[in-house]
Amino acid sequence: MATANLNIRVVPRRMLSAKEAAEYCGLSAKGFELRCGVSPVQMPAGTRLYDMRDLDNWIDGLKAGGGDSDDDILRKLSG
Repeated sequence: MATANLNIRVVPRRMLSAKEAAEYCGLSAKGFELRCGVSPVQMPAGTRLYDMRDLDNWIDGLKAGGGDSDDDILRKLSG
């Protein structure tokens, strides 16, 4: 029986676009924009990317009961 080897090198990524960050958090793009309390990082080329570590910390805060209520989110949007 013939065998074959496939060598794949995966480069880990830390910074995500808004779309990727929304998918990472399990939210729609609009839901991410409205609910996520994480600010993007302004990269040197002007791109705004989300740090996975910041997203993880935000999710951990939600699990611990530190998430914003709908009223808090609306206050932030109107303020």
